[in-house]
Amino acid sequence: MMIDALAAFWAVSFLFVITPGVDWAYAISAGMQEGKVLPAVSGMLCGHLIAILVVAAGVGGVVARTPGVLSVLTVVGALYLLWMGVNLFRHPAVPQAVTRSGSANGSRWWIKGMCVSGLNPKVFLLFLALLPQFTQPSATLPVPLQMIVLGLIHMASCSVIYLIVGFGAQRVLRARPSATRWVSRASATAMVLVAAALLAERMLA
Repeated sequence: MMIDALAAFWAVSFLFVITPGVDWAYAISAGMQEGKVLPAVSGMLCGHLIAILVVAAGVGGVVARTPGVLSVLTVVGALYLLWMGVNLFRHPAVPQAVTRSGSANGSRWWIKGMCVSGLNPKVFLLFLALLPQFTQPSATLPVPLQMIVLGLIHMASCSVIYLIVGFGAQRVLRARPSATRWVSRASATAMVLVAAALLAERMLA
């Protein structure tokens, strides 16, 4: 693959990464809990990796051409985001110190993070629309492997930005504890709005 093609892909994908969305909201909510940013972000990255592998394997094209499967994916992902958003709004996160159950709680944050990205149809559709455009059939590397390389570049950007967002939120909210509840509910509202938009889009399709 040519360096200029990789650079062009990185520039385009980075614009998506720095745009606040559900992943940002989840990273911020993780930042309100001591020791939860790393498991939350690694979970989201795992969800991204699953989507990349699905698209690279060619399954993505089949799913995209099957309205029923895509509809189910969208509805399930939207309902999960809605459930998370409502729970976070009803029970806003507050800064907490590490406890003995920190490891178990970290596992839950990892699983939730994987579901946040893995069940978000926008992530899947992003890779489906973006990865094929920057592959080169004439290159030595097979197209599926090119997609994986591009996806890993995108994941690298995600890891940096999501960690900055999560730890940045943690640092800011430690200095301003009174803002924690407001930020938590703002993150919850973002999740609910995205879920509502996904459901409305699917109903109007």
